[in-house]
Amino acid sequence: MKVDPSFVYEIVPSFIGEIGVVAYADLCSRIRRVLLPEEGVPAVQRIGHEFPGALPAAARGDVASLLETFLAGKEVDFSAIDLDLDGMAGFVRRTLTACRQIPRGRVVTYGSLAMELGAPGAARAVGNVMAINPFALIIPCHRVILSGGVLGGFGGNPVMKRRLLEREGVAFDARGRVLPNHLL
Repeated sequence: MKVDPSFVYEIVPSFIGEIGVVAYADLCSRIRRVLLPEEGVPAVQRIGHEFPGALPAAARGDVASLLETFLAGKEVDFSAIDLDLDGMAGFVRRTLTACRQIPRGRVVTYGSLAMELGAPGAARAVGNVMAINPFALIIPCHRVILSGGVLGGFGGNPVMKRRLLEREGVAFDARGRVLPNHLL
């Protein structure tokens, strides 16, 4: 296998596990991917599989520092982070861009996000885009839920989704549904 050192990475330890941040080596501030924890698979192993030849970053970058702050429960502005959205067009790009605007401590339903995009009835399509979001946390797909306050999936781990939302101050009822005052 040919090694391509086009990417650098950082590992961000957190209360949900190790987060991997992959950036372009020549533009360390342009983010290519954020990898959420996957049980039983170290972040560095996943990065090596998806980005063969990626090297550890020489110094702690701004994005990793912002993620550490965010995961510590503090408010962070991710809007200036340069994300590699190249190759994403149309509905996918519009959905990710709209999701990026959901404020901390608030949630929207898949259906309401579809309505906002001018695509009523496309809740499932919005869910599909959230499932492939390459910039989890920076584009906060954990803030998109099912109707009725039900969490729905999040990288296959609704427990992680709930923990992230709780860290942002989102409250739940006794049945595990998001309280209505957190809905946008």
